[in-house]
Amino acid sequence: MKYDIIIVGSGPGGYVAAIRAAQLGKKVALVERSEPGGVCLNWGCIPTKALLKSAQVYTYCKSAEHYGLTFAGEVCPDPEKIVARSRGVAETMSKGVAFLLKKNNIDLIQGFGRLTAAGRLEVDGTHYEADHIILATGARPREMAFMPIDGRHVISSRQALTLTRLPETMVVVGSGAIGSEFAWFYAALGVKVTVVEYMPRMMPLEDEEVSKAMERAFRKLRAAVMTSTTVKSVRVNAEGRCEVEIEGKKGPETLTADIVLSAVGIKSNIEGIGLEELGIAVERDKVLVDRFYRTNVPGVYAIGDIVGGPALAHVASAEGICCVEAICGLDPAPVDYSAIPSCVFTSPEVASVGMTEQQAQERGVAYKVGRFPFTASGKATAAGDRDGFVKLLFGEDDTLLGAHMVGQNVTEMIAEPTLARMLGATAHRIARTIHAHPTMNEGVMEAAEAALGEAIHL
Repeated sequence: MKYDIIIVGSGPGGYVAAIRAAQLGKKVALVERSEPGGVCLNWGCIPTKALLKSAQVYTYCKSAEHYGLTFAGEVCPDPEKIVARSRGVAETMSKGVAFLLKKNNIDLIQGFGRLTAAGRLEVDGTHYEADHIILATGARPREMAFMPIDGRHVISSRQALTLTRLPETMVVVGSGAIGSEFAWFYAALGVKVTVVEYMPRMMPLEDEEVSKAMERAFRKLRAAVMTSTTVKSVRVNAEGRCEVEIEGKKGPETLTADIVLSAVGIKSNIEGIGLEELGIAVERDKVLVDRFYRTNVPGVYAIGDIVGGPALAHVASAEGICCVEAICGLDPAPVDYSAIPSCVFTSPEVASVGMTEQQAQERGVAYKVGRFPFTASGKATAAGDRDGFVKLLFGEDDTLLGAHMVGQNVTEMIAEPTLARMLGATAHRIARTIHAHPTMNEGVMEAAEAALGEAIHL
């Protein structure tokens, strides 16, 4: 069968690209070997957030007296029910994607797609043709030789989503978004968690002030955080417990835990899809593309986790739209990678966009900083959670360089600084934009005022 566009992979890059192509009048097919929606929707972003919400509710219940409420009995987490709810959420969203594909007359082809030539694709023995083929095959958890994943003792994020029995102890290797979110989830439910991070600080990609704040938050949760620490090996002893050999600030030592969660990054799904046969250029596990996601082979494109740039669902979606619109001759603006928001859904949450203070210093960029702590926020005080802050960086021309936030619901607040950065908004314009009171979002306005030396509530 012949299509205008075939997309391989139905994650947030693939299915969004498919729908946009259909909107532009193209005959579209979407190839998926598993569930519609890909890893993010079924085994990543969405079910993880469902788990985190359960842990958040549990945390609220434990602190009910702080809010003037009394429970008659003890509140206990039920891991089976928590997991069941999470899987139900994922299933609902997957059905939603399937509905959207049907609504837009997109053919969903089940199976593993492999390029056989430019414009030709084989899916489990059936051959298809298209003028344009977009690869959006995503990624999987990276496995390290010194820490082989067996799915029982040493697990990846996939198994961490479906543990129906809480371990007493857990070592989480890696403190990026995935590691930190799972570490917080299990620690909040009472598991004794130790986070091991190779870099000098937790959440090493975030602004240094954010990292320090989150280390304090984890210690408050009674989770241990070990930075500048290397995992040498993980073995399972005769009792079925994990022995983690590490080397850190105190020298070599051994950690013992019921479960080790490996959260050391991802690996692109580029094996066996025909890249080598067609001579498609790859470098360091990533497909090389131009700013409109064209590979070096005409008619073949790549988006999402298999190309360079942040491995984030919303980035893949933006790339998919840009790629399709370029194919259709709409002359889209290339994706602006300097204005990509990032979120970590721990408690408190973390959200950021643009340049960190350390990056500004390294690049010799002149800047000024405005900070607003949530201890001065009426809404945060009323909500009973004052941890965190808003930190804004402005350049010499007074435009926003970066925003970094820690606190409850800051992942919902990051859209404003992201838009401000895209539009080149100044500190003055942000400070003079009237924000509703009382809201957490006022913190953005207050931080801009602080950068101007005009802080009202500090």
